[in-house]
Amino acid sequence: MGIRDDIQTKLGAAFSDKLADAVQPFNGSREVAGAYDPVTGTTSTTTETYSGRGVFARYRQDEVDGQHIISTDQKLIVLQNEVDDSPQISDEINGLRVLDVMQDPAGASWTVQLREA
Repeated sequence: MGIRDDIQTKLGAAFSDKLADAVQPFNGSREVAGAYDPVTGTTSTTTETYSGRGVFARYRQDEVDGQHIISTDQKLIVLQNEVDDSPQISDEINGLRVLDVMQDPAGASWTVQLREA
C-alpha cells in the first residue's frame, strides 16, 4: 500500500467517523460543448454531473487577501476517491462557482475554492 492509498484510507475513515458531523454531500456540474451543427451554425451543450462528499470550511482571516480570496469564499476539502469526477475551474458545486482546484502532494485530496455565482 502506497502513501496515497494510506492517506485516502485514513481520511476516508475520519470522514465516516470523527469528521462525520462536518462532512457533507455535494453535487457538481459543468457544461460541455457537444456536436457542431453546420446547418444552424450552433454547437449543442450537455451538462456533466458528479457527486461526492467533503468538508466545507471558511478561509482563515490570514488567507483572505481581498483579491484572490475574499471573505465569503468557501474551501471544500474532497478526497479524490470519494468523488465521481475531478472538480474543474468554472464548475458549479452546490450553487457555488469553482475558482481554483489544488491537489495535495500525495494526490489523495483536492482543496476547492468556491465563490457565490
